[in-house]
Amino acid sequence: MATAGLSKEMLEAHPWPGQIDRDLFARCIDECLACEQSCTACADASEAEEDVDEMRRSIRLCLDCADVCTATGRVLSRQTEYVAETARAQVSSCKALCAVCAEECERWADQHEHCRICAAQCRRCEDACSAVLDTIG
Repeated sequence: MATAGLSKEMLEAHPWPGQIDRDLFARCIDECLACEQSCTACADASEAEEDVDEMRRSIRLCLDCADVCTATGRVLSRQTEYVAETARAQVSSCKALCAVCAEECERWADQHEHCRICAAQCRRCEDACSAVLDTIG
């Protein structure tokens, strides 16, 4: 997982002229990477719970969210020949999936601490995605 500030440092070191708000993109990349990790860990922890059969939807959403967050962080990290439409579509998908995953994990948050943690991170990632979407339209 990236350390705080690494995404911003890498974006600022990029020789391509910045057409984007690098601070917003860096925050979104960092939140996506953190969300991928929390969703992966939450899905794994859910598989170890006694009520795993009831948590099937949560597990699936966490795994899907982890994959989309990884892809989003990677797309936003690439600045050469940046295409706003592609970034917009990817970030929009990430925002939507983070919202659905957070809602599902919030259902389990009182029973499972890993779900509470995951839901909170999904909401942070959703917020970062919203800020990027506001910038790129």
